[in-house]
Amino acid sequence: MTQEIYLKAMRFAGEKHSKQKVPGTEANYLLHISSVAMEILLAHSYSKDFDLEFALQMAILHDTIEDTDTSYEEVEAAFGILVAKGVLALTKNNSLPSKKERMLDSLNRINRLEKEVGMVKLADRITNLQKPPHYWSKDKSLKYLEEAKIISDALATKNEYLNKRLLDKIREYTKYV
Repeated sequence: MTQEIYLKAMRFAGEKHSKQKVPGTEANYLLHISSVAMEILLAHSYSKDFDLEFALQMAILHDTIEDTDTSYEEVEAAFGILVAKGVLALTKNNSLPSKKERMLDSLNRINRLEKEVGMVKLADRITNLQKPPHYWSKDKSLKYLEEAKIISDALATKNEYLNKRLLDKIREYTKYV
């Protein structure tokens, strides 16, 4: 991956998420984005059987449509149709009635695309399985853990290293529920 593509994606994401914090912290949201990108980079050091440039762009941009006012068309114009389709698949459809339906719908869309899209979802959940924010109830933490198990089951074949990392994080997270 060229540094220019990486920097272009980071600049785009940094501007789009400029006012967003990592939930439960004072950390700038780029911390989360760079952590997801780091998981992809480390996965590539274990197995080079995927398109690193494609996966990294999606890792950096994965929350832009879902969490900001960024449109699909903006992502497509800046990064191409494959990246835009991947970011859209990683975006929950808020018109669906329940959180579980939104997650399952996203997983179904992810599974219809290239494995790199699923890898980003695995890396995202690995990064998110930290100590829950203090304001989360035990029930919410338990539901989050159950979602992680569903994600692992649905995307287990996308990348062995990332799925193992997710399973390890799931085991560690049980101390919070």
